Amino acid sequence: MNVFEWTFGIIALFRTRLRQAASGAVLAAWLAALLPAAGFAGTELVFGTYAADKPTATVKQYQPFLSFLAGRMSEELGEPVSIRLKIAKEYEEGIRQLASGEVDFARFGPASYVHVMKENPGIRIIAMESKNGQKRFKGVIVVHADSTVQSVADLAGLSFAFGDELSTIGRYLSQEYLLDSGISSADLMEFAYLGRHDLVGEAVGAGKYTAGALKESTYKKLVAKGVPIRVLASFDNVTKPWLASSEMPDDVLEAMRKVMLSSENEEIVRRISKNGFLLGDDQDYDIIRRAMERSLAF
Repeated sequence: MNVFEWTFGIIALFRTRLRQAASGAVLAAWLAALLPAAGFAGTELVFGTYAADKPTATVKQYQPFLSFLAGRMSEELGEPVSIRLKIAKEYEEGIRQLASGEVDFARFGPASYVHVMKENPGIRIIAMESKNGQKRFKGVIVVHADSTVQSVADLAGLSFAFGDELSTIGRYLSQEYLLDSGISSADLMEFAYLGRHDLVGEAVGAGKYTAGALKESTYKKLVAKGVPIRVLASFDNVTKPWLASSEMPDDVLEAMRKVMLSSENEEIVRRISKNGFLLGDDQDYDIIRRAMERSLAF
């Protein structure tokens, strides 16, 4: 771990102790105990995710929350906690990293959760993100703002942009929705997997594809930036799970879960999950398993 990675997790703890310290002497004694010459003493964690949007945006999104989480977990565990961020370029790499224990915990899309559980059944759900107190939110199929297409059935003979081949919205749920509307790959003139959600929306806005699937939040960001797209259809998705590797100690997992479930009113938390977190269960993702099976017919 380099000095920047170490400092990232510790800064939040410094701030916490600064608030708690009754005097400069107390703080000095605590710092002396925390910073032994031999190096870091405490819990070191690696958080993994994949870049569904631009990597720079991913770093900006997660850093404040991970610093907050490290500080609160330090209080719960009674020892300093550091968290290092590791971004995988692709979904498949992120799944491998969590399954193998290369990262200690991760934020995944629902389909990636199903995949990682197949590779390592010992993976555990820490919590699920809350959407207005619920575990569902929307994925969307978009077309150009000036498109004459009025229904998904009208896409026959036209082109479609999907996200990553392992994406919940970008592939599985959108393909299930197309199939339910009578559209399979054979009915399309062309289709492609573009990877990130923002790339899908931008490609449709540029007229490269007639339609595409992406998450609703990315759609709103692109429209705000002036990308000329509109929603053709929407469908339900399950909120994202935060997952612990099979190797994470139980006390660390419980401390993390406690912090996440009790922090819904924290501004930093709302930037990650607007309405905080909920307890999750494997059965919450059964609709995703169904969509993944259904998409095989696409």
